[in-house]
Amino acid sequence: MACYLAADGGTESLRVRIFDLSGNCLASVAAPYETKFYPGARAEQDPEDWWSSLTKATRGALAEAGIDPREVEAMAFATTCCTVVALDAEGRALRPALMWMDVRASAEADAVLATGDAALRINGAGQGPVSAEWMIPKALWLKRNEPANFDRARTICEYQDFLTLRLTGERVASLDNAGLRWHYSSRNGGWATGILRALGMEELVEKWPARVLAPGEVVGTLTSRAAAELGLPQSVKVVQGGADALIGMIGLGVAQPGQLALITGSSHLQFGVTSAPLHAPGVWGAYPDIVYPDRWIVEGGQTSTGSIINWLRRFTGGTLDLDQMNAKAAALPPGAEGVIVQDHFQGNRTPYTDPLSRGAIVGLTLAHEPHHVFRAIMEGIGFGTRAILDAFAAGGYTSNEITVGGGATASDLWMQIHADTAGLPVRIPHSPDAPSVGSAVLAAYGAGRFASIDEGIAAMVKPGRVVEPDPANVAAYAEIYARYKALYPALKSALGSGA
Repeated sequence: MACYLAADGGTESLRVRIFDLSGNCLASVAAPYETKFYPGARAEQDPEDWWSSLTKATRGALAEAGIDPREVEAMAFATTCCTVVALDAEGRALRPALMWMDVRASAEADAVLATGDAALRINGAGQGPVSAEWMIPKALWLKRNEPANFDRARTICEYQDFLTLRLTGERVASLDNAGLRWHYSSRNGGWATGILRALGMEELVEKWPARVLAPGEVVGTLTSRAAAELGLPQSVKVVQGGADALIGMIGLGVAQPGQLALITGSSHLQFGVTSAPLHAPGVWGAYPDIVYPDRWIVEGGQTSTGSIINWLRRFTGGTLDLDQMNAKAAALPPGAEGVIVQDHFQGNRTPYTDPLSRGAIVGLTLAHEPHHVFRAIMEGIGFGTRAILDAFAAGGYTSNEITVGGGATASDLWMQIHADTAGLPVRIPHSPDAPSVGSAVLAAYGAGRFASIDEGIAAMVKPGRVVEPDPANVAAYAEIYARYKALYPALKSALGSGA
């Protein structure tokens, strides 16, 4: 039996799943790691934790599946995007990785935007915006603030590329990540050397991985050391993956123009497929070829979503029972009896691209309880998604449904809130673990089992259920959404640079 190993390196853990050619999951094992948070919206991880989690979870999944490791033909993985790490000549991290949600490089993002380079036109209408989350601002932050680490770095890359290097010995970047976050253009000369020249760090090109491969292309096979640590044969092919949310599009079966994916987890990401370029205010992209050949991807995103639920759990001393909260919150009417949450707890990615915006809970009274805030958080995140869909529509992109994957699908209430706040049906495939399913499709495609990624989707992605919007709730949320939208300018005015 041919099997395919998929790894999903998320914000809180790395999970390994093993699939067969029909898309059946034979095993699923997660290994957690720590994120350290610091003032200034900073977040870091130790890359060695990623590797130890990969080895631990791989061995656990092989044991759980009860298969001969020689049955694993290929592996692919999806990881958090723009989690940036500087490596020495031996591939060891010189400092903790700057997590995707780390926005310390806001001043550097402004400097990138100020170059006015043509490569910036990929996002928004015209030039920019530029997010502090992205590769070039973070690399510039390293050069300005830790010049010794920057100069010593042989490689500056992402989580994805670190694992690829450790597995194969190859310095390879994913076209998915590079086209999405590095201002790399597969159709217009590759690296954004004009930006680097204007910033005085042209040497960064030499520090980036030497090869750029599209999702589904074969990087190579395992080194003897990696094979021994993972418990796999050296013959296993390592197939290029990419950003967890983008590979999640494959796992959701969102591949044709007009389809829309919502990937949930610590953050929410919205991706639409188009047959031609589209650029509009509040919309990132459209990015060519980064998932499927000759198709473009439009993007929106919310920096904090599931992580706000985790924050509430920590805030309440870790005593929050999610099942109990869901049950109590479901009994409330739309609007959580007057509580509204602005979901910008780690800044806003789109449609405002404001790293200094902050979260807010408004409308509280002494009668409110934790489940009111719990529901209001889910509603605020639903409104944040609605704001992004509104920006898509204003730019000319619409869809008649949302296909959702990730952790939020475990909550029937949250899925209903998303359907009601957006006014669209929500489709949830049989397996909501979209990045893992997408990685398995890529691994099987890279192994030569399918003629295209689309063919792999047809064979391995299984349909699930549909949540229809409630017309009464849609009407109720329309008025509450207007109040939610008023929060951002009001708080920005009241709090100044801290809003």
